Parts: sequence; C-alpha cells; structure tokens
Amino acid sequence: MIKTEKLSKNVLLACSVIIIIFFGLFFGVGYDNPVGDYNEPQFTEALIFLMYGLIGIATVLAVWSVIKSIVESMGGSGENLSGVPGGKISAISFGIMLISLVVGYVSGIGETDFTAADGTVTSASMVTISDMFIISIYILMLITTLCVAFNMTGIMKKK
Repeated sequence: MIKTEKLSKNVLLACSVIIIIFFGLFFGVGYDNPVGDYNEPQFTEALIFLMYGLIGIATVLAVWSVIKSIVESMGGSGENLSGVPGGKISAISFGIMLISLVVGYVSGIGETDFTAADGTVTSASMVTISDMFIISIYILMLITTLCVAFNMTGIMKKK
C-alpha cells in the first residue's frame, strides 16, 4: 500500500503538471477566437472547466478529510498523542465555516440581477451566492487573524 505522504506528493505533482500545461496552452495558443469586441484565447473554456473540476475535487477531499479527522480524533478521549484535541478543533472549524456560509447567504438574499456593460446578465441567485462566498471569506479571515493574534499572546500555552 502506498504511504499517504507519497500519494499526496504524486497527486500534487500531477495536478501541478496538468495546471502548467493548461496555462501554457491558454497563454501560448492562438488568439483568433473573436467574442464580441474582444479576442479570447482558444483554451479559455478548457481552463474554466479545469478550474471547476479542481474546485469540485478539492471540495470533496476537504469534506472527506474533515469527516475522517473528526471520526479518528473523537475516539476515546478526543486527543491524540500530542495532547491537542484534534477532533474538537476540526469540528469547531467546520462549524465556523458552515456558520460563515449561512451568514453570507442570508446577507445576500434580496439581490437583483446584475447586468454588465456588455449586456451579460447574471441572475440574482448567482449574485447572492457570490456575495455568500465573499462575505464568508471576510468572516473566516477575520476569525483567523484574531486567532493568530490570540495565539501570539501565549495565554493558552501549556508548560
């Protein structure tokens, strides 16, 4: 059986090679694909679908990792050999992420359709989802900054 570290290294290498190839094609291959008043590279759609695929795969792996971490760390005492309550930290982190997504979604409800300068219309639901992710990022960055600052004070350090 392949060790997790070696598998992770190989997957990272494969993803990096695929991304480099797609970006090379995007920037290096023909710009003779007129779209309205603009000229987009021929591999624009391929690059967009690659990003969608990678986001989907990353989401599935992140959810699987969180669930696996919670299940493994919650066994008996909920602490691993280092004394850090990994299961509790994972569960709290996942809960904070879900709460931030809900807050972001609720704050974006009621948005109207967005019409760009070229006439492209984005539906109100997509504007709401975009707001949800942006607000969620702000919330998570704020919490992360506060946690780092709190950790730097040294209040919670064990001897």
